[in-house]
Amino acid sequence: MTTTETAAGVLPAMAEVPAAELRVAVLGVGMMGADHVARLYSRVSGARVVAVSDAAADRAAEVAAGVPGCRVLADPMTAIADPEVDAVVIATPGQFHHDQVLACIEQGKPVLCEKPLTMEAESSLAVVRAEDEYAARTGRRLVQIGFMRRFDPEYAELRGLIASGGLGEPLLVHCAHRNAAVPPHFTSQMMITDSVVHEVDVARFLLDEEITAVTVLRPRATRHAVAGQSDPLLVLFETEGGRMVDVECFVSTGVGYEVRTEVVAEDGVAVIGLDTGLVRQSRASAGAVRSGTITPSFKERFGRAYDIQVQRWVDAARRGGIDGPGVWDGYAAAAVGEAGVAALESGRRTEVRMAAR
Repeated sequence: MTTTETAAGVLPAMAEVPAAELRVAVLGVGMMGADHVARLYSRVSGARVVAVSDAAADRAAEVAAGVPGCRVLADPMTAIADPEVDAVVIATPGQFHHDQVLACIEQGKPVLCEKPLTMEAESSLAVVRAEDEYAARTGRRLVQIGFMRRFDPEYAELRGLIASGGLGEPLLVHCAHRNAAVPPHFTSQMMITDSVVHEVDVARFLLDEEITAVTVLRPRATRHAVAGQSDPLLVLFETEGGRMVDVECFVSTGVGYEVRTEVVAEDGVAVIGLDTGLVRQSRASAGAVRSGTITPSFKERFGRAYDIQVQRWVDAARRGGIDGPGVWDGYAAAAVGEAGVAALESGRRTEVRMAAR
């Protein structure tokens, strides 16, 4: 590991990355982590998984057995500090992210952290400040957050269309986030923090401005909802530029996995998530063809986005940086999520409380 000399003494900088391959440790090899291991092994170039860590030893051993040269390290902190590990993917439960991300910063190792950055806005802000201090010393950013929709070709095309002025000024954004079913422990609060959190990042990504207030409405619940929970929910975001974003979150449709986003602007409308690519209607052209298929799960809908995200993260880590949403994006999502949960519980419009950037 290289070091940086400052007035405070010798401080860790980013670990030196070999020219050949980025040696990656994956922490947490449940569904998401195991998928990342398979992705790094079979579909991503420039990296190899050298270690996995999971609270379930049998699961870790099974995943490691499928990757030549991969070790099982029971303690995730040991994996982060291992000198043969250049970078880390964190896919552990959210309550462990704070300490693990901070450990990566202390070790100077690039990290791709699945959302959430941490479980609370306050602790996420602490991570922001820690990386800010690191960046001030070294000129590098280490932490990338796994908001994979930014890498989805349809979302990227939609953002490009907005940025180009091709639709005029965006006025409204309509979103739908639908799941066929969720586990029995999935609460209405989790609909905000685990599902709608993606729309939080989408709204910020597409509109390039912060969300300032949240309102949550509870329509009549489906009989298929988890017992005692409100499903669907209607969530309304207000942005600092006066735009509004509404989100229908319905996680017990029994149909499939549907994620749709429609931007209504001064000079036209654009829609993604119809399994046809971006659909655009404008003053100059109208009409669209829609498919009748619905993807069964997020892995099919966003599989390519995950692949692009991880490949770009590997490439950036080998160059000494990140290429995607960072710690501030994780903090903003946590702050909006807290406002959303408060709005869900109170039934009132709730302002988002965020620190100065």
